Amino acid sequence: MAELSKRQEEIISEAALRVKSAPWIMRITVRKDYTGPALVLSERYTTEKKTEKLREYGCIYNGALRHCRRAIQVMLSEVTDEAGRSLGLDKLLEGEIAYRGNLPLNDTIGAKLALLAKLHPQVRRADRVELMAWRIERFTREETFYWLTKVSVPTYGRRGIEWAKSGLRLMLAGRQDDKQVIRDILDKMRK
Repeated sequence: MAELSKRQEEIISEAALRVKSAPWIMRITVRKDYTGPALVLSERYTTEKKTEKLREYGCIYNGALRHCRRAIQVMLSEVTDEAGRSLGLDKLLEGEIAYRGNLPLNDTIGAKLALLAKLHPQVRRADRVELMAWRIERFTREETFYWLTKVSVPTYGRRGIEWAKSGLRLMLAGRQDDKQVIRDILDKMRK
């Protein structure tokens, strides 16, 4: 495994101060059933007994992480300190991902990554997964929370969640046979 650079160690030290109070946590870890690192997304919530817990929303791993890495880095670059300066979390995903541990996320970026984690497992083609990530990256805060609620909260039962996921995947990533259209859109969206 690669070693952390001095800059990455500084970023981790700065981020560690915010992990205990961050509304979302992204854990970079390795799991037996995945090849390489996995990004596990969890939201902090308070129980009825006033204790804090983390609710896991899913993870981004294997091919999805490889193909969405640039979009994820753009999202992570928007996680800032109190003065509005980027924490530089995007730098931890450069090259071989060497860091293992927890990183703090703000509400919006945590929700965007959780939305991607919930949607990507059913999409097989890499270009569709990447397109989905870039489109989620461009969501407003309101759109992000609206759709995360639709694909997470069983207001209309478990089937309602599956319908919302299916519809959102189609809206964000097109159909399986839309190869050329997806390629054209991706060429315009990539940063």
